[in-house]
Formats: sequence, structure tokens, C-alpha cells
Amino acid sequence: MIKVLQVGIGPVGFRVISTLRERRLGRLVGAVDFDLDRLRDASAESGAEGASSLAELAPGERPDVAIVTTSSSLEACMDTFRALLDRGMNVVSSCEELLYPWLRHPVLAAELHERAVRGGARILGTGVNPGFLMDMLPVAASAVCNRVERIEVFRLQDASTRRLPFQKKIGAGLDPAAFERMQQSGSLRHVGLGESLHFVAHYLGFDLERWEETLDPVLADRELESGLGPIPAGHAAGVCQIARGWIGERCVLHLEFQAAIGLENPHDRVKIEGTPPLDLVLHGGVHGDEATAAMLLNCIEPLAAAEPGLHTMATIRLPHWTPGG
Repeated sequence: MIKVLQVGIGPVGFRVISTLRERRLGRLVGAVDFDLDRLRDASAESGAEGASSLAELAPGERPDVAIVTTSSSLEACMDTFRALLDRGMNVVSSCEELLYPWLRHPVLAAELHERAVRGGARILGTGVNPGFLMDMLPVAASAVCNRVERIEVFRLQDASTRRLPFQKKIGAGLDPAAFERMQQSGSLRHVGLGESLHFVAHYLGFDLERWEETLDPVLADRELESGLGPIPAGHAAGVCQIARGWIGERCVLHLEFQAAIGLENPHDRVKIEGTPPLDLVLHGGVHGDEATAAMLLNCIEPLAAAEPGLHTMATIRLPHWTPGG
């Protein structure tokens, strides 16, 4: 039975703990979070020992893997990753920048690989997005193509069903001026869209000459209700974020992420212009919180079977659901 250390007990981390128990995939042997209430909840759910830091975690059973769900920023996660890899522990993380860290943090990516190899460990960034819908899925779908000219990926979500921290992250309820201020501060965006773009480009051999990423508010056309309170018409209901990549004057990759309260016709879509052409639509879209927990857990065994080092979703064997127990 897989022994798991959970680092970070926010909404996603707690869902990982619950799903681990419900599917009987393994056993939680430790939990780390600075919030004592969260630690108490995790201990009540699993019976595992809790600590406010890795250094304070009581000696006990050695975990097979650490699942880290603390931050989107690779820099913010580095001390945790260093400590785990130096202990020879495999790491699966929802840190969005870890999906393809060579884009923004090539020096840190090299360090992670070296530490993992030295410690005989493995590290992987994954989730539903980034990790599957806008990167792994289009790359896998291209396997039936003899020619690929252009790929478009769309993720359109009704954020009404998402956790409150997610609704805050997309600026739900902000007036246009407040939205602009948060956007300029860098605290309001979906992290990982650029990483998804470059993941697809790398594995399909698209040598991008330039790329861009834009972000705009999705404005409410009527008063909406959200978990954060009423949203007046004209205020932000969420975000529309687009990443594009060019070869010459040709846009070969278009990734579009929309998440907004009350967004109509939510769906996920992969469209490949090639031979044969493909148009894959997941009606209703994939629920991000539940799917992220599933991806983190379903990648544990494929990662453990890989060579030590820094991995991506394309360098481990194909993850899939297993019944557990």
C-alpha cells in the first residue's frame, strides 16, 4: 500500500486526502500545513500525524511519495522540493509552473533534476490544467495524425461550482479598476497557460519564433450570484486568458482559458487542423478540483516507475484510473 505525505491542506490537498481514503489507493502517513485548523481536520479525516513544517514532522513511517499542493509559483515551492528530494522522496505537485519549468525557471529546473538524480527520486508537476486538458490531451490526440498544422484548445468553465479561492483568483466581483490593479500586480491570472503552450510546442516539434499571453475580464451582463456575494452588471465575472504561439506569420497554437461565474455552455475542446482533422469536445467541461486530485493520485505509480529526475507528463508512462483497494 502506497504511503503518502500530504504537504498543503487547502481545498485541493484535503480532497486528495479524502480521495486517497475513499479509493483505498494508499495510506496517509503525514500531513504538513501552517494552519492548525487544517491539520486537525486532516488528522480527523485520516488519523495521520500532522506538523506545521517538514522539519517538525515527527519521525515515523517513511512515505513513498509526497504530494505538494501549496503554491502555483515554482520559486515559492523550491525549499519544500529541495527538502523532499534531498530525502530521496518522490514528489507529485500541483505547482503549475512545474508542469514545464524550463519556460520561466531553467536554472531551477536544472537544480531540481540534479537533486532528484542525486537522491534517487523523481519529481512531476501535474493536475487537470495544466497537466492534462490543455497540454497532455492535445499532444496525445495528435498520435492519430499524419500532419498537424495548427492546434486550438479551449477551456470554458462556469466558475460557480469552483472553490472560493479559485473564484477570488479569477477576479469574480471586482469592478474594472480593481481588476486592472490586481492584473498589474500579477495576482490575478490562471497560472500555467504559457507552460501548457510550450509543453505542446516542445513535444510536437513546433519551434516557436514568438509567443504572447493576454488577459481580459469577462464582464457580467446582468447581476450574478457567487460564493463571494452578488456581482453587479459591469463588474468582472471572471477572466479570459489567451496564449498564442507563432512560426513566422502563422499562429500554430491557440490556447484559450475562460472561467467566469454563470458562463454559458461550459466545455473543454481540442481542435487539430491536420490530417485527419480532429475536434474533441468534453461537454460540460471537467470539474477542476476533483480532476486535479485524481491526476495527482493517478500519477504516483507511473512516476515511481520512471528513472530518477525531473519529469513531465510526456516522460512518464500513461497515467490512468485504477480501482484501488
